[in-house]
Amino acid sequence: MTTLYPSAARPNHGVFVENRLRHLLAGGEATSTVLAPVPWFPSRSPRFGAWAAFASVPEVEERHGIAVHHPRYLALPGVGMLTNPPALHHALHAAALGLMRSGRTFDAVDGHYLFPDGVAAVWLARRLGLPVVLTARGSDVSLWPHRPLARRLIQGAMARADALIAVSAGLRDGLLELGAPPGKVTVLRNGVDLGLFRPPLQRESARAALGLGEEPVLLSVGLLIERKGHHHVIRALADLPGHRLLILGDGPDRASLASLAERCGVAGRVRFEGAVPHAALPRYYGAADAMVLASSREGWANVLLESMACGTPVVASPAWGSREAVAAPEAGIVLDAADPARIAEGVRRLLAAPPDRAATRAYAERFGWEQTTEGQLALFRRVLRWAA
Repeated sequence: MTTLYPSAARPNHGVFVENRLRHLLAGGEATSTVLAPVPWFPSRSPRFGAWAAFASVPEVEERHGIAVHHPRYLALPGVGMLTNPPALHHALHAAALGLMRSGRTFDAVDGHYLFPDGVAAVWLARRLGLPVVLTARGSDVSLWPHRPLARRLIQGAMARADALIAVSAGLRDGLLELGAPPGKVTVLRNGVDLGLFRPPLQRESARAALGLGEEPVLLSVGLLIERKGHHHVIRALADLPGHRLLILGDGPDRASLASLAERCGVAGRVRFEGAVPHAALPRYYGAADAMVLASSREGWANVLLESMACGTPVVASPAWGSREAVAAPEAGIVLDAADPARIAEGVRRLLAAPPDRAATRAYAERFGWEQTTEGQLALFRRVLRWAA
């Protein structure tokens, strides 16, 4: 269970959770029903923006052969810190009981994101008498614990969970600083779909299809929100004459980022591509010369592996997981800090002597999903033995 899961109305939302689950289930040893709650909202009118998207999420759908249920919970603006954990728990419990009455049985709860999702997942698991595994993913460890109430609830959830997963060693250290017992935390990094994300057969054609010329092309991928750092990349572009920037993603900061590009005098070299379907991302990665990750907080940024799997090296901020994912010259560069000056210098350094794209792809091939899937299965087997 998690609020970070795609739907027909929001196909890119939490796709990294779906991808990990798909690979877990592919071998046939495990089956899963997904409970992915969304806030209740009464109207689908576009004038309500993101809230209207919640109303458009179907109650039940099937994605990649997996049953996905979207129970509604009451999300109250301004007081969500207090109300979201119990509201989520109430919605999840009602949905789980309904499924169990229809004949479904469950062995464990697999919860993603510690707050409020993980807190509600632990409450649900204990109420149903099931073991629970929680996965920490980034800002649930770097951001939410700065709020005293959230910190207490997260620490309580960690103490009551049967096992914890961190998607990077850096994130594991963050969990330990919060008080997680070392023996309870397993590091299982994210992987990359090496079949989907691969270099284009003809890179020149891929660039032409996107309307790109011979100028160096940078990508910045992610939600258009402050912590993703797109504003730093736009400012860096002012010190990178002749370079073009494609920004992939949508979000509340789009207008302010466009205004920033105008003020920096680079608007003619910045293209906002909007929310690109996951399956269409490889053509952008494959056409680019470098992908820039300027995020201030990440557990393990999937965009790094996706870019490298397409043969495109990266310039990455020092967020959690970056040095684990970018650990060789052919992968790219990890910056000491993601400010505009360092980003510009890193791009110049990388593109002055770019790695062989085949070597970048070969590096990424060590990050397939097999090891993570085996680790998950081993962990769930162990947890179920403890519960027995």
